[in-house]
Amino acid sequence: MRTGELAATSGLTAKTIRFYEQTGLLPEPPRTPSGYRDYPPQTSHRLAFIRDARSAGLTLAEIRSILALRDSGESPCTHVTDLIGRHLADIERRMAELRKTRAALRGLAERAAVTDPSTCTQADICRIIAAPTASDNKGLSAVD
Repeated sequence: MRTGELAATSGLTAKTIRFYEQTGLLPEPPRTPSGYRDYPPQTSHRLAFIRDARSAGLTLAEIRSILALRDSGESPCTHVTDLIGRHLADIERRMAELRKTRAALRGLAERAAVTDPSTCTQADICRIIAAPTASDNKGLSAVD
């Protein structure tokens, strides 16, 4: 099947298919006598796998490593399990960081709601982000 037909059946662009070929995710297909790429039918399955792996957050390098194992006749299950474990751990770490950031932003939003801009001095960069220190609070109300 030619690139355009493969693109139509896979939902990818011809440019993406050629990119996957250049980066080693797809083997170079045979050519027609006139020089057109002639992809075998199983290429659609490989592209679906690549799409699903990308949706799961795997990088192109990780996908290439899985495909290389399969192409060499090995089962990639152990490798995939390790990749999934690493990605899950990374997501958990990032989610914890985002929860901390959300809490910090909520605190800043509360401070912003009660900050009177007219009380800011030239020495302040921003009282919402950098809370005044105890020595800066002399003579200020608790709601500044």
